[in-house]
Amino acid sequence: MKNTIKKSLKNTISYQEYKGLVKDLLTENKSTGPNQSEDLTNYSLLNDKRMKRLDKTIKISEETIEEVKKVNEPQTWLLITEGWCGDAAQNLPVINKMADLNDHIDLKLVLRDENLELMDLFLTNGGSAIPKLIILDKEINVINTWGPRPTVASNMVAAYKAENGSLDADFKQELQVWYNKNKGKSTEKDFVNLIKAT
Repeated sequence: MKNTIKKSLKNTISYQEYKGLVKDLLTENKSTGPNQSEDLTNYSLLNDKRMKRLDKTIKISEETIEEVKKVNEPQTWLLITEGWCGDAAQNLPVINKMADLNDHIDLKLVLRDENLELMDLFLTNGGSAIPKLIILDKEINVINTWGPRPTVASNMVAAYKAENGSLDADFKQELQVWYNKNKGKSTEKDFVNLIKAT
């Protein structure tokens, strides 16, 4: 496991570099990842706008700021993502703002489809769901993980799947509306609990 993580850490980019990559690919009508389609490009375009908006509007609560500042040992927040992923676009700006609050936290991003070996170590219910965050200590031990979405949203997904078998376009729209109303607060709450648990 550690060797796979070390290998992936060599492929990381910063949040700003990631946003630049998504933007540059969009000028070529492309998304991140080996699979290209009009749908994936359209999702990426939407996500690029979402991230820009959230970068400007997300406000981290005082309680979260206080907890994040309590991290007093170096940590790497290794985040697996892709530009076309709606859950990633809704959560990355929040995670980035939290990581920026503390010099001990180093947020690094990797693309899922270029790091499948890493993804296979951190599956969710057997699937390669993203975003997936792996919190590492300075010895590259896994302290905790998070993802692919806040607990509240994960419960919504599980309930819908149990009732309907799979997620459809209507539910995906409903989930995005929930994200817009929630404004990152559930993600913050999850991270406060993660930090308290480490």
